[in-house]
Amino acid sequence: MKYGLSENVQRVIRSVFEKQPKVEKAILYGSRAIGNYKNGSDIDLMLEGDQLRLEDLLSIMVQLDNLDLPYKFDISDRKSIQNDALLEHIERVGTIFYSKV
Repeated sequence: MKYGLSENVQRVIRSVFEKQPKVEKAILYGSRAIGNYKNGSDIDLMLEGDQLRLEDLLSIMVQLDNLDLPYKFDISDRKSIQNDALLEHIERVGTIFYSKV
């Protein structure tokens, strides 16, 4: 079980991004990317996309919440992250969870 998530759960989460044409990439970071997650660990995802806007992020968050999965999601847009330490962490441990290509 990669990232502590079943293949089915990963597929369901990716399906949300596939329906969003403005999402070019989703980077998983935090404990699930590092491998030190626990059962209740949230799913940290940074989204990339030149056309991605706040409305899109809000829509994605609602769709993820509506999946009725036992996980909390922490979703951010690369352009809105101003914390250099967080960006460095994501670049160091982040892994591509979804890519439009």
